[in-house]
Amino acid sequence: MTRQEYMQQKRSEAWRDELRKSVKAKERGERPRVHMPELDPEIRSHELKMEVNQGLTEEQAVFEAGRCLDCANPTCVTGCPVEINIPTFIKNIERGNYLEAARTLKETSALPAVCGRVCPQEKQCESKCIYIQKMGKEPVAIGYLERFAADYERLSGQISVPEIPNRNGIKIAVVGSGPAGLSFAGDMVKRGYDITVFEALHEIGGVLKYGIPEFRLPNDIVDVEIDVLRKLGVKFEKNCIVGKTISYEDLHTAGFKGIFVGSGAGLPNFMGIPGENLIGIMSSNEYLTRVNLMDASNPESDTPVQLGKKVAVVGGGNTAMDAVRTARRLGAERAVIVYRRSEEEMPARVEEVKHAKEEGVDFLTLHNPLRYEGDEQGHVSRMLLQKMELGEPDASGRRKPVPIEGATEWMDVDEVIVSVGVSPNPLIPSAFSGLEVTKWGTIVINESTMKTDLPDVYAGGDIVRGGATVILAMGDGRRAAASMDEALRGKE
Repeated sequence: MTRQEYMQQKRSEAWRDELRKSVKAKERGERPRVHMPELDPEIRSHELKMEVNQGLTEEQAVFEAGRCLDCANPTCVTGCPVEINIPTFIKNIERGNYLEAARTLKETSALPAVCGRVCPQEKQCESKCIYIQKMGKEPVAIGYLERFAADYERLSGQISVPEIPNRNGIKIAVVGSGPAGLSFAGDMVKRGYDITVFEALHEIGGVLKYGIPEFRLPNDIVDVEIDVLRKLGVKFEKNCIVGKTISYEDLHTAGFKGIFVGSGAGLPNFMGIPGENLIGIMSSNEYLTRVNLMDASNPESDTPVQLGKKVAVVGGGNTAMDAVRTARRLGAERAVIVYRRSEEEMPARVEEVKHAKEEGVDFLTLHNPLRYEGDEQGHVSRMLLQKMELGEPDASGRRKPVPIEGATEWMDVDEVIVSVGVSPNPLIPSAFSGLEVTKWGTIVINESTMKTDLPDVYAGGDIVRGGATVILAMGDGRRAAASMDEALRGKE
């Protein structure tokens, strides 16, 4: 430990002692959790780009930060895939040092403003909070506070960019600019490497841009986080498909000594039922990408999307919620979630389900599509639904949906969005000869090192996990960076 680090620790201990004396533990424990202000449902259900969650005020943030008991063994950190120093950043907020809180976040997270908005904290860091583990109370609102600190820094105009004293000049390639790739790039550039990110699309951000609507995650928030990486020295190449535009061999020829594959899982799954090829039926990936990236809600767009009036979204995950809430904003008179299990089994965040209901979305649970029928023009007009009941738990731990014999019903629709999962695009595995893949098309890695069978190739995120969360992908990127750095230093 350097003297500067030692003095910082002592200062940290001193102001923590001061905070503990100013507010007693009992008083902290009795404080109710703050609730995030939200845009009125009647207004937001018609606005595609108005953010629903409005962020905490300074007063709310300081009050909520004061609930943190600064545990000797902060289990919240173990619940965070990128291992943010949660107690330190929260205590900086309580102290009023918001910029220092943001700097603490950025020590381990390349995307704090993003994570503060879209990560399922209730299943990760907050689920490990002592309030919920031992006291039976609502946990500290870690996600709200993360967003507050990151937003405060951005709005203050005092965005910090860490200094990199030693650059080693070793070239590293990153395939994909989603959360896994950006997290990997951020960690590696801080270690002194020369990083280039190759993105197939015309926008940087991957699923953060094409998959998440702006009412949940505004594009300008993502752009600010990416700009910090640019200032750190990360280079971005858009409209470049690794495996088509350039090959694995081309990267070697260009002098890249390591490659991280974070190309995601953008290949949509369908159900394979009759009528699925009718006009008006599409995947949630296509629907959201066209709306989010291609201005498809504009009738004058080159790729306009149908503005359905009777829209059904098949699925119960966060992407299904994004799609159905988008349809509602684009004028759907009835927007319905059709899900084969009960609401309790839905993988979507509770907050997203709540927001969807507030915005007028209907939920038809314990129903599953059997087939679609169309009109004379080949456009979908109705769907046959099988009524279901819950049986014994399956491999996922959720109760398996079982058809009720003879119980079916028709439902009129003019647009159906299928959101039943995704698979990795097979391009990378086929272009990287010798790369082992599973029967599902995901890349096989050593889970402790994130290394593939190819000695210079590492991978993480959805290309390894299938569909997962932003923060899990970021955690993969961080682990891969640490492992690749260790391997390259060993070679030196």
